[in-house]
Amino acid sequence: MLCARRLGGLGAGVAALRPRLAGRLGCRAGVRARRVSTSWAPVGAAFDVRPQGRLRGVFGERRGLFGVPELSAPEGFQVAQEEALRRAEVLVQRACATPAGPETVRVFDELSDTLCRVADLADFVKIAHPEPAFREAAEEACRSIGTMVERLNTNVELYQSLQKLLADKTLVDSLDAETRRVAELFMFDFEISGIHLDEEKRKRAVDLNVRILDLSSQFLMGTNFPVKIEKRLLPEHIHRHFVHDGSHIVVDGLHAEAPDDLVREAAYKIFLYPNAGQLKCLEDLLRNRDLLAKLVGYSTFSHRALQGTIAQNPETVTQFLEKLSDKLSERAVKDFEMMRGMKMKLNPQNSELMPWDPPYYSGMIRAERYNIEPSLYCPFFSLGACMEGLNILFNKLLGVSLYAEQPAKGEVWCEDVRKLAVVHESEGLLGHIYCDFFQRAEKPHQDCHFTIRGGRLKADGEYQLPVVVLMLNIPHSSRNSPTLLTPGMMENLFHEMGHAMHSMLGRTRYQHVTGTRCPTDFAEVPSILMEYFSNDYRVVSQFARHYETGQPLPKAMVSRLCESKKVCAAADMQLQVFYATLDQIYHGKHPLRKSTTDILKETQEKVYGLPYVPNTAWQLRFSHLVGYGAKYYSYLMSRAVASMVWKECFLPDPFNRAAGERYRREVLAHGGGREPMLLVQGMLQKCPSVDDFVDALVSDLDLDFETFFMDSQ
Repeated sequence: MLCARRLGGLGAGVAALRPRLAGRLGCRAGVRARRVSTSWAPVGAAFDVRPQGRLRGVFGERRGLFGVPELSAPEGFQVAQEEALRRAEVLVQRACATPAGPETVRVFDELSDTLCRVADLADFVKIAHPEPAFREAAEEACRSIGTMVERLNTNVELYQSLQKLLADKTLVDSLDAETRRVAELFMFDFEISGIHLDEEKRKRAVDLNVRILDLSSQFLMGTNFPVKIEKRLLPEHIHRHFVHDGSHIVVDGLHAEAPDDLVREAAYKIFLYPNAGQLKCLEDLLRNRDLLAKLVGYSTFSHRALQGTIAQNPETVTQFLEKLSDKLSERAVKDFEMMRGMKMKLNPQNSELMPWDPPYYSGMIRAERYNIEPSLYCPFFSLGACMEGLNILFNKLLGVSLYAEQPAKGEVWCEDVRKLAVVHESEGLLGHIYCDFFQRAEKPHQDCHFTIRGGRLKADGEYQLPVVVLMLNIPHSSRNSPTLLTPGMMENLFHEMGHAMHSMLGRTRYQHVTGTRCPTDFAEVPSILMEYFSNDYRVVSQFARHYETGQPLPKAMVSRLCESKKVCAAADMQLQVFYATLDQIYHGKHPLRKSTTDILKETQEKVYGLPYVPNTAWQLRFSHLVGYGAKYYSYLMSRAVASMVWKECFLPDPFNRAAGERYRREVLAHGGGREPMLLVQGMLQKCPSVDDFVDALVSDLDLDFETFFMDSQ
């Protein structure tokens, strides 16, 4: 998962990358390769032992979070933000005074970088730092930078300095492709904020943007808000499955894996019961998004949101979803029949399949068909072994190695955070990854990737190395064993490392398009591709060893695990199609022809196949409507692209160095500096159609897809 923020016309995002120079992937002329450090240590061992926290602060001076000297104390955020704001004012003046040309774009990017380096770091610290004082200081820094960005988004002189460049065809033609694209992206970001409108409409756009931000925050909070219900209203025998609060039961989720049908039914009906305030918030959010889109020249919010993506427009998304739904239909019906049969077997009195049933009964079918109890797999997936597996894969594919590096005093926010140096065999140090992997109190329960600093070529010819954080929530090692991962945790680790390597493997000239700062329907491609590697026995066999005996993980166990993922997968994918379709309708033509709940009911019964449950409103818990508004389809499209890349480039040999270098050169190297479809074409050597995307997803459901099924025992 990507954690991103967008700073209006100056965009801040999520990672870091590199361009192609002199026909090769390497160091820019005049940029020195980073030297190898003798303090680096093997990566696997670093994750299978607890850190010696007490020794960290004994030697050397305190450097501050991420090595930023000012951030050795919470008060340092005030110093950092004041310096960023002062520097931003200087750069604004320079941008306005600079004659139109490539230098205009470079100054814009430096201005964006100046603000993002504080905002992105503060964005992470405000949710992840264990000390309240640091979190509060980071929150204030975010507000301060946000206020500055709002000012810049209404700075007509700044906008006109960029407009002057793009209006001159001779100048535009003289720009290289990446510089031209970055200039156009800055302009696009400005104009969707309404800066090109007259003063009255511009003020209206600013007001709408502020209102949308407030409504988004309010709606997001409401999606997770628990529901209280009097105990007497529920059968006593299911009380123990819920949290108690005096005379009330607290329902804080769907309890989708609960074995008791009544527990799942009660949780579904209570947690999804319509909340009038949340309903109004969603309606206001959708209406204001539509008003803003129309104000800045788009027919719908979806048309605005999809500009520059692989899909390009909502018509293509709708075609993609409809064709995928048609191809899935028969398979999904069979999946539902299987689940219905399992429910009848376990609960003959009530065998009707309901929306709260699929997660549980599909899991029961998998357990019955395949012996995939996680505890059987965990001993083979120690965290250290998995990290060493990633190291082996990256080294063979890309000539890249991961090394553990001892952080300085005050550099990390918790003693169990590990710091990795990412090192290329000829280019040297590419960047750093901070691994915040372990559970702790008040840490967000999400696996995601944060950019702390984006990569870019600085004016002095030096390259600003990218810095990212990977956040997971896995258990600590015990006295008797290292940290052991379930197969799902292992796959999540590979997924998030895909985002991190997207950030590391390149050298884009501009941080505005560095790494994962690319369209949403492409940003998940590198991470999902890593899931395919994590499910291939040829890759897994390189590192999966029993932590006590050294016995390799049997091939048959990997085959069973991968085969089990196909069980009811069509129904799962059909559910995603339903969510994506609902998202498109909500962000399509306004005013909506029906209430959001009536649209939910109609779409669920048409697209998904299981009945709508009266007096429920699932859309009020659909948190992705905030960060992925009109873009929820991106998960499916990214998976389709990743599937095609895997099958055509890596399935024959997952360690093929030539394919790995081509993947870096054609895909990772450009971040968001090229249109995403051009990146896909460069890797696949063809321009895929909607039908190609659909066929890739559907073929993944076939049980004989992975080659290692052929001779599994």
